[in-house]
Amino acid sequence: MTRIFRENDTPPRVGLTHAQIWDAEDEGIIQCWENGRELAVTSPDLAKRCLENELPILSWKGGVSSNMKLRKKSGSFKYLAQWQGLRGEGLDIDRTKKYQLVCSLTKIVVTFTPNRSKYLNKAVESDKSGEKINGRLASGVSEQSLF
Repeated sequence: MTRIFRENDTPPRVGLTHAQIWDAEDEGIIQCWENGRELAVTSPDLAKRCLENELPILSWKGGVSSNMKLRKKSGSFKYLAQWQGLRGEGLDIDRTKKYQLVCSLTKIVVTFTPNRSKYLNKAVESDKSGEKINGRLASGVSEQSLF
């Protein structure tokens, strides 16, 4: 499955096992989008930021913080899917393509790519105190789900 597509009015899937979610052909991208839609309901301020084309720190590689030294980085399709869900958009990702977004707040360019070596095991540059989200350092978030 190279293109992963879901209309925004598609109901969330229920009753799936861990393997059915994360080991399926889409590798959990649909779940990330569904999580983004749920998060939009529980965190409307975060959804608003995404609608304003910000790329906030989320559960996957791809978000940016204002204190990053680099002006470009790579991100995961799982981040892109969650971001699309937060924006209230349908899911539409072609895994053979790269997508490039510019954060409206920081002007940092993020390229979402199928090449995992571009973003795995690379720490996100932040200030010395370390930006935290929910008590965890935002830098170096692995490609594994935090859920």
